[in-house]
Amino acid sequence: MRPLRISAISFLNTAPLMWDFYNQPTTEITENFTFRYDVPSTCAQALRVGDADIGIIPVITTASIPDLVVIPDIAIAALNQVRSILLVSKVPIEQIDRVAIDTSSRTSVALTQVLLTKFFGGGREVVPMRPSVEHMLKKCDAGLIIGDPALLAKTNGYYAYDLAEIWRERTGKPFVFAVWAVRKAALAEMRPGLDLAGIFQRSRDHGLEAKNLEHIAEQWSEKLGLARESIRDYLTCNIHYHLDAACLDGLSLFFQYAAELKLIERVPQLEFL
Repeated sequence: MRPLRISAISFLNTAPLMWDFYNQPTTEITENFTFRYDVPSTCAQALRVGDADIGIIPVITTASIPDLVVIPDIAIAALNQVRSILLVSKVPIEQIDRVAIDTSSRTSVALTQVLLTKFFGGGREVVPMRPSVEHMLKKCDAGLIIGDPALLAKTNGYYAYDLAEIWRERTGKPFVFAVWAVRKAALAEMRPGLDLAGIFQRSRDHGLEAKNLEHIAEQWSEKLGLARESIRDYLTCNIHYHLDAACLDGLSLFFQYAAELKLIERVPQLEFL
């Protein structure tokens, strides 16, 4: 038996999920897990090559990484506006021809392509680029900004489209960005009887307690230079942390559209722990 290696996302929205691991680790956690922080695409790659055993990965990558199980009832999702997935544009969305994309989350890139193709006139040219609005808009009509950089982006004078909000308007469904996934091979190497799902669910629940949200808001306010109230609202009003029936329904439709547009080879059949 050995500790399981966790690859977590280095964005504000995972802070409640990692509460027990980062802020109040029990002996059960310290003896059975190690963790590091990455960007979403790196989390997925770490699972793909076996450098991590558990990762919070962009949902689109569940279609291409074999032999994973998903930890139930945990997600990074949005019921409506998300604030941290923005398409910033010099022109109205229907007039966009060329899009600069931040490739640190493949799900957000795929969502951009799905929305533009299905609802706004067809496919567009996409150009990988570092996540800087000014840099992106020098060379393209629009730029996709995700995560903390989106929360900090200066969008005055531009069109700023919240992609989760557009998804909700066009489909009536929530959008799921990421889930906790576990390599099946790692399950045989963990301590027998370890309540893996319970440990991650309890960490999420503790992180969403009011006093702990205040701690996160204070800590990240200093880190990002945002008001504590803005951070607290983001974590409680914009991010939805449960992989419930409505989210699974929205996820199924996203997979259907992604497969239809050849962004993934097949619709993944999620297997839960």
